[in-house]
Amino acid sequence: MKINLLIFGTPNFNKSLNEIKDHLDFSFVYFNNDHFSESILSDISAILVDSDVCSDTKMLNLINSINNKPLLLLEKQLFSKKCNYTDRICFPLIFSDFNNKITNLITSTKFNQNSSIKINDYTMDKNEKKLKKENLSITITEREIQLIELLFNEKKPVSKNIILKKVWKYSDDADTHTVETHIYRLRKKILTKFHDENFIFNSKTGYSV
Repeated sequence: MKINLLIFGTPNFNKSLNEIKDHLDFSFVYFNNDHFSESILSDISAILVDSDVCSDTKMLNLINSINNKPLLLLEKQLFSKKCNYTDRICFPLIFSDFNNKITNLITSTKFNQNSSIKINDYTMDKNEKKLKKENLSITITEREIQLIELLFNEKKPVSKNIILKKVWKYSDDADTHTVETHIYRLRKKILTKFHDENFIFNSKTGYSV
């Protein structure tokens, strides 16, 4: 697994990190305000932040504005709550612990991202096979998970034929009420538990969430 980190550090921190780079299992680039853009983040696996940087309000606001990237905060003492970190580690660093911390952070983040999907006010947990809202939840089937995930990922109405092909692997001309039946049952479960009639919409062009 190739790991690329974006480093937010003081000059001294960056210098120290550069001196030990041969002992690390990941590559990194240092933050440069003059060349920073959203496109840079596409190749970044995680963010590594020296806690001393958090004293700069503008820098802290920028760090906290970065979404969908796990963030490891390095601290001299475990006290900082300024940064929206995913995990943190305290100095002094042991190379093996540092490498393991980075690898585990990214692995667990990817697992959580793949297993849990936020859909409006709901969370779909694919591991538990549950659809949750606040303190309520319903159990959903594997097929219902595939159906909801398809509608969510498409971001636009999905026709019955497309659903049949992608979820049930049926051909375009399959004559079946499978989709309607499953959506009816799913809507009924959601209405009974959450009193929500609008989780799945139906229009002339297809279904959506």
